[in-house]
Amino acid sequence: MRLDKPIGVYLLLWPTYWGLWFASSGQPSLKNFLIFTAGVLVMRAAGCVINDYADRYVDGDVARTQHRPIPTGEIAPKQAITLFFALLLIALVLVLQTNALTIILAVIGVLLAAIYPFLKRLTHLPQLGLGMAWAWAVPMAFAAEQQALPVGLWLISAAIVLWTIAFDTYYAMVDREDDLNIGVKSTAILFGKYDLLIIAVLQITSLILLGFAGDYFNRGIIYNLGLVIAAGYFVAQHLQARSRDADGCFNAFLNNHRVGMAIFIGIALDYGLPY
Repeated sequence: MRLDKPIGVYLLLWPTYWGLWFASSGQPSLKNFLIFTAGVLVMRAAGCVINDYADRYVDGDVARTQHRPIPTGEIAPKQAITLFFALLLIALVLVLQTNALTIILAVIGVLLAAIYPFLKRLTHLPQLGLGMAWAWAVPMAFAAEQQALPVGLWLISAAIVLWTIAFDTYYAMVDREDDLNIGVKSTAILFGKYDLLIIAVLQITSLILLGFAGDYFNRGIIYNLGLVIAAGYFVAQHLQARSRDADGCFNAFLNNHRVGMAIFIGIALDYGLPY
């Protein structure tokens, strides 16, 4: 479940909170706040488990993943699948505390999370699948808070999809040579020598979409300041990864925790401070 590596929790938690704060005009119910926070922990864990199950035959051939529990024999594949469904059961209990629309959307969210790990066998765009799974928290948040899906939420969701493709491409760049050798596909391989340029375009576009979302939801200067700070972190990431060495790319990936946090703080303060 990789609970010892919380970066994945942070990267899912921040955009989930973006959705909750936008959906509730800065005042999410305590009930939904707790449900969605627990849901992030559970679904991120479930995603890690099903990902390791899907990669059980290739993780042993990749330097970064060769010590994971399944390739080392510490955990049997059957045990991993049992854990995956146990986590889904916990997620079901959580979502049943919401409403019918949120439950329907949760079913779609589970399918997105379950399908994503297998996409790297079929397409060079598994990061798109991850982005869609990540962004699905936003319509769920609106459904839970408003029981409605306003058009503006899809601007936030689209921004999250592009941001996720960008940061997971950094992550995939760490394993690019190993993935080429074993035949696993990724955006890092697809983008090739244009990887950093395309990442920059994705990041800029995500900020533009969040700017439009801020306008749709009548956000102010503090919100936009959060986007400016996020842009600064994006620049720092490019400087870290410009040599394309594994450590630089991985550090650029990790830095996205600060991006998500900066944007959330901007949203929270913008809703919380009167003008």
